[in-house]
Amino acid sequence: MATSLGLFSTFISGKTASLTVKHSSAYSVILAHPHKVSAHPRMVRMVTSATVSNEAPEKRAPRGIMKPRRISLEMQALVGVPEISRTQALKQIWAHIKEHNLQDPENKKIIICDEKLKKIFGGRDQIGFLEIAGLISPHFLK
Repeated sequence: MATSLGLFSTFISGKTASLTVKHSSAYSVILAHPHKVSAHPRMVRMVTSATVSNEAPEKRAPRGIMKPRRISLEMQALVGVPEISRTQALKQIWAHIKEHNLQDPENKKIIICDEKLKKIFGGRDQIGFLEIAGLISPHFLK
């Protein structure tokens, strides 16, 4: 462990000095103001050769909500494909809502359903935007 004696010279000379403490780990403590040693030292992350990799990570198959799944015919009529991931389906539903101006002008959290959305959302005339993710779940087939 290497340390600088600059802190002690501050008490003798009255000049500002910096203290740098280097550890064998990836962290270093750098104190910019030695007068505030007891206050809050700042931790700075130092990049070491152990944290840097030159190799590209392996691409793995999408999982969970990112994995494309078969969807119902009603959902296919809206999104236009037989398989889609939940995230992409939500994006396309929101694009449809924005394109056809289906948000309530006074309360943007309320979605006014057109005929395509009514087929997906169980025939409801309007829904809250937080309900969308739950209402599309039955349309993803196993």
